Amino acid sequence: MAGGLKRLAKETAIYGVGSIVGRFLNWMLVPMYTRILENTGEYGIVTNIYSIIALLMVLLTYGMETGFFRFIYKKEEQEPMRIYASTLYSVAFTSLLFFVGVMIFLQPVSGVLGYASHPEYIGMMTGVAAVDAFCCIPFAYLRYKNRPVRFLTVKLLNIGLNIGLNIFFLVLCPEINTYHPEWISWFYRPDYGAGYIFISNIFTSALTFAMLIPEMMSGFRAKFNLQRLRNMLRYSFPMLILGIAGILNQTADKILFPFLFDDKDYANSQLGIYGACFKIAVVMVMFIQAFRYAYEPFVFSKNKDGNHKNAYAVAMKYFIIFSLIIFIGVIFYLDLLKHFVEKEYYPGLTVVPIVMLGELFFGIYYNLSAWYKLTDKTQWGAWFSITGCIVTVVIIVGYVPYYGFIACAWASFASNLLMMLLSYFVGQKKFPVKYDLRSAFTYVVIAAICYVAGMMPQIDSIFLRLTYRTVIFAVFIGIVIKKDLPLAEIPYVGKYFRK
Repeated sequence: MAGGLKRLAKETAIYGVGSIVGRFLNWMLVPMYTRILENTGEYGIVTNIYSIIALLMVLLTYGMETGFFRFIYKKEEQEPMRIYASTLYSVAFTSLLFFVGVMIFLQPVSGVLGYASHPEYIGMMTGVAAVDAFCCIPFAYLRYKNRPVRFLTVKLLNIGLNIGLNIFFLVLCPEINTYHPEWISWFYRPDYGAGYIFISNIFTSALTFAMLIPEMMSGFRAKFNLQRLRNMLRYSFPMLILGIAGILNQTADKILFPFLFDDKDYANSQLGIYGACFKIAVVMVMFIQAFRYAYEPFVFSKNKDGNHKNAYAVAMKYFIIFSLIIFIGVIFYLDLLKHFVEKEYYPGLTVVPIVMLGELFFGIYYNLSAWYKLTDKTQWGAWFSITGCIVTVVIIVGYVPYYGFIACAWASFASNLLMMLLSYFVGQKKFPVKYDLRSAFTYVVIAAICYVAGMMPQIDSIFLRLTYRTVIFAVFIGIVIKKDLPLAEIPYVGKYFRK
């Protein structure tokens, strides 16, 4: 494995700890939410609010994170700190402007979003989105400086505080309120429920901001360059369109869902079921997120070195391999994973395999995005994502009122598949990379055979069913290891295989 790919694997592993451990621990909050929140409708509100935050994060970073990596890795760039300063000042200004603007018009904005009775939800959502969007740039700077451990430390402390506060507000406070309500009556309301999830997020965003102050000061001390910023904005604007369309492909279902039904309580209830079961598929999302953190600096640094196309092809190959392992593993052990939510959420389990395949397509699409980022033809990414977004919205609006949340899962599946195919065929003409399609197809076929073999037999005993699937899963992993997976070269664990 080439040195650059070793670094990619190593940093994916480290970023993966932050992403996987973080998302896993937050995932562990889902059982608590589904048991403690009053009903599925309250969890539907949480799902809706966090989907809006995800969209706002894209709007408030407007492609500058990718623009930062593109410009700071240019061969002719002699003053990289000016690139960082220009990016930091720009995102800081727009995030502050957004926060102030929403707070001035908080009541009407809350009414439009359907939270007129809880405008503070929208206020907290705005604060979290503004702070987290700004913090994306110092985090990008840490990735540029190859400081994944520092990156990981900040992320894990943020996650730890968030989990601690959630447990405090949703578990400990109700217990204290039962026996000594006078101790906490000055700040605690027993009926506030989901609101405490947002309050916890406010504190964790503040902690992240405080911990990143040293990185922020490094940027603010450098000179701001208006011309550089203009060039970056010109490059990043198509990335904004791409990002908006891309995030809508993932969140439009959760944002639009409450508006597609006359009965809002029913809509929130169904959205809560869908959102909770969607979380079971988060393992695939975790892997893709970890890979993305490491892949973007890797892409631009490899291009700067002039040694890139073969590395991109190999990275794609191993991405597909690990993604298929994750898919088979989650689906085979869904009988165990489903116990993370209450039984009233079980009707939503049918979306898990569909959502995971959709996320796999999105991960491949992200791998393929290297060609238009490196050739500065980011408008192509915008067109792909807009096309996918249109497909998503059309399916959601047209079919969700009749088929419910299962239509949301198929919308994500269809749009991500379409974007993946468009990016591949156009990319092969504009920036050809010799991907190992034969290997990819072989693994997909083997995974499909294992999936059918594991899921088709009707085995009533859960013990025998899981044992049988474990054997099939082991066979699949064995084929992967024998055929293609260089275990001896995986960072940290490879030395044991070499021995």
